Amino acid sequence: MLKTAVVTGGSAGIGLAIAERLARKGWNIAILARDTARLEQARILLSRHGTRVLALSVDVADASAVRAAADQVEADLGPISAWVNNAMSTVVAKAAEITAEEYARVTATTYLSQVHGTLAALHHMRGRGHGSIVQISSGLAIRPAALQAAYCGAKAAVTGFTDALRAELIAETSRVNLSVVYLPAVNTPQPTWARNHTGHEQILPDPLFDPRLCAEATLAAIEGGHREIWVGKTTVQMALAQTIAPGFADRQASGFIEKQMGAPTGSKTGNLFEPVQGDARIDGDSMDRVLSTRTQYVTSRQMAALKAGIFGGLLIGGAAVGYGISRLTRR
Repeated sequence: MLKTAVVTGGSAGIGLAIAERLARKGWNIAILARDTARLEQARILLSRHGTRVLALSVDVADASAVRAAADQVEADLGPISAWVNNAMSTVVAKAAEITAEEYARVTATTYLSQVHGTLAALHHMRGRGHGSIVQISSGLAIRPAALQAAYCGAKAAVTGFTDALRAELIAETSRVNLSVVYLPAVNTPQPTWARNHTGHEQILPDPLFDPRLCAEATLAAIEGGHREIWVGKTTVQMALAQTIAPGFADRQASGFIEKQMGAPTGSKTGNLFEPVQGDARIDGDSMDRVLSTRTQYVTSRQMAALKAGIFGGLLIGGAAVGYGISRLTRR
């Protein structure tokens, strides 16, 4: 029996890369996004892999629409085995220059969309006792950066929601798995589509990763049941820095302002409230800067071992220093 996966924000960028990877694996695919023209382009692209594809125009901030989409997927493609919450939006601006309405919309599309998608998937998975739900998050949820306050806050909320729900599922002895995939800077069309008040083109700093690496990590989360996955060396570095030296990480993040500033563009309305026109494409405009790796990600099991090694080294080093001091004081 073929498996069915749902990918929100699946008409371009990372979402389309994930949908394509699953389609190549033989999964039936449902993609959810707003723009009907881009959805149709994506549906045609995915159908070339010989799988069944359902493209649904849905605003993921609308809980009832997401629930209805899940019901339609089950009716048309069969039981949902995996649900990937990838849709997001952002406002590139200093925190005080983002309006209350903009904060609310970013929260609705980036955080609440994952709540809606998770609960819609659980509605069907719970009775069957199995399934995989993957939250696509960001290293900025762990180590926030300047000009991204609305997005960072929304992504951080995803982690809190997911951890709380995971505890409930464990208490139920449910076999539905929840994973969070933390992403680095990725070459997608999103920076050119985002709302931007800085007056400059947003440049994602190096290293810049291929969306297909994110797709491989997502597939690993689905198939391996990993609690968390950190994609790219920078995401691992951000997680470790925030754990070990958060003050240092604060100072490093402050330099993110200059690194994001590209050519002057004027203020951009972007796709916050309405979709912008654009093709169904995976890659952004910075192909010359993209790292080719498809395997650079760390699972939660590997991260635990890495942290244990680092803290073990610090303890041993601290003990050695303490022993040296004690010897000096006895002389």
